[in-house]
Amino acid sequence: MRNFTKDLKKNWALWTMLIPALLVTIVLAYIPMVGLILAFKNYNFGKGVFGSDFNGIDNFKFLFSSGTGWLITKNTVLYNVMNLITSQALAIVIAIFITELLHKTYKKLTQSIIFLPYFISWVIVGIFVFALFNYETGMMNNLIKSAGGEPVNLYAKPSVWPFIICAFNAWKWCGYNSVIYIAAITGVDQEIYEAAAIDGATIFQRIRHITFPCIRPTVITMLLLQVGRILRGDFEMFYQIIGTNGQLYNATDVIDTYVFRSLTSGATLGMTTAASFYQSIVCFVVIVLVNAIVKKIDEDYALF
Repeated sequence: MRNFTKDLKKNWALWTMLIPALLVTIVLAYIPMVGLILAFKNYNFGKGVFGSDFNGIDNFKFLFSSGTGWLITKNTVLYNVMNLITSQALAIVIAIFITELLHKTYKKLTQSIIFLPYFISWVIVGIFVFALFNYETGMMNNLIKSAGGEPVNLYAKPSVWPFIICAFNAWKWCGYNSVIYIAAITGVDQEIYEAAAIDGATIFQRIRHITFPCIRPTVITMLLLQVGRILRGDFEMFYQIIGTNGQLYNATDVIDTYVFRSLTSGATLGMTTAASFYQSIVCFVVIVLVNAIVKKIDEDYALF
């Protein structure tokens, strides 16, 4: 406490500058946590948040006994794992490809084109997906009909949407993620590559024995950060692409879309809060466990 007081007197100007950010964090992040109490209550609008009766863990029991909890958990985890593998793997490949290009103008042009989808809103992507796969006027079905085939109603086929969603997610995020890997590759000592080339190493051997080992800390850090969000679906992506198509809920409904739809449809507020609370707790547990595993393998690669 004495050291803190001494530092406060010495750096009072810096601490004063911190106050607005601290207030915003408290008001927007910590005070709303009081609402988590609704997960353990049978919420009544007349009685309010604190006046409603406690019902223990009944909201959690109902969420999972109905099967909805397991379904949205499975979908969220599977989508995040698939998106993690596809987007990160593609980003690494793109980063290596761009760094190996010799022509600077072509390298900058390629990087800019690949980075462009990151700035496109999911609203625009959702419109593009609908224009592409719409049963009546979609581009895909127009091509099929012009070739003499029968149109396909993909909006009634839940099994294909996991692949469609992962494809568009990878398309949108691979350019952004590749920038991080490009920075990591650029930071590698170029003399190592020159020495390997003099020794007769091919481009694939240089990538395997120099590039991959050097960017491994960055890859692990990115994976840890993504694993921490394993139960958090990209709400905007799912909502804009799928919308309110009930035929696709079993294959595409994640925790975030379920919570939003429950709130807007007048469902029990307590159960909705329980779903969000469950999501946050599991995300916290997963990141701690994964970090502990990484720390046990190699302490230098752990986040904390």
